[in-house]
This record gives sequence, C-alpha cells and structure tokens, in this order.
Amino acid sequence: MKGGKSNANTSMFDTKLKVNGAGGGQKASKKTAKDPNKPKRPASAFFVFMEEFRQEYKEKHPKNKSVAVVGKAGGDKWKSMSEDEKAPYVAKAKKRKNEYNKNMEAYNKRMGNGGNADEESDKSKSEVNDEEEEEDE
Repeated sequence: MKGGKSNANTSMFDTKLKVNGAGGGQKASKKTAKDPNKPKRPASAFFVFMEEFRQEYKEKHPKNKSVAVVGKAGGDKWKSMSEDEKAPYVAKAKKRKNEYNKNMEAYNKRMGNGGNADEESDKSKSEVNDEEEEEDE
C-alpha cells in the first residue's frame, strides 16, 4: 500500500517529528554568537566591480527592478573583460584585503588581551614547559 496513509503510521511519524523538533531548538543555543566588533571580510575583485557596475546599469535601465538581471549582466561583462580591464578592481580588492588584515591583527590583539581561550593555552604551555624542565634536572 504505497502512498496510502494509515493512522498508526502517521502517529508514529508525528511522535518522531515532535522529538526531532525539540532537539532543533537546542542546537541553535550551542552555536557561538558572532562578535559584532569583528571586522567584515573584504570584497573580492568581482564584487568591487559589481559595486560600480550596478550604478551604471541602474542609470542605463532605470525601470529594471530585477536583481538577478543585474547580476547576470555583471557576471557576463566580468567574464568578457581582459586582465588589463580587471586590474583596477583587483588592485582595489588587494588594498581592501590589506586593510582587513591590519584590522584583524588589531582585533586579535584586543581579543587576546581579554579572551579566556588564549590565557588557558598560555597556562597549558607553561605547565608543559615546567614538566620538561623538571625531567631534564
């Protein structure tokens, strides 16, 4: 009886769904919260190009409301561009990446000074080094 519904089978599945549904909420609480102070990753060269391309496209096609059409046109144009034409966008992306790396170093230093994870790892390193020194003596 494929595809047929019976009361015994549906009640068994309903119970399983309820159990799985309750477990789903617990997974969300285990997930670590994102730090709002963490620097955002920089845009790639393509997305730097798309920032400029969207403005140009909207000026030429003011009635277009579709995001997909703009993305498709931008992707097609990016593919057809030569490496020389892409060079300014690649340079801007590298500049943004360098700024991001500097910001991340500063962020990691701030987190290292106040974070418990780094302190625990330092303690464990010192304990390991103390044990090695005792064995050498």
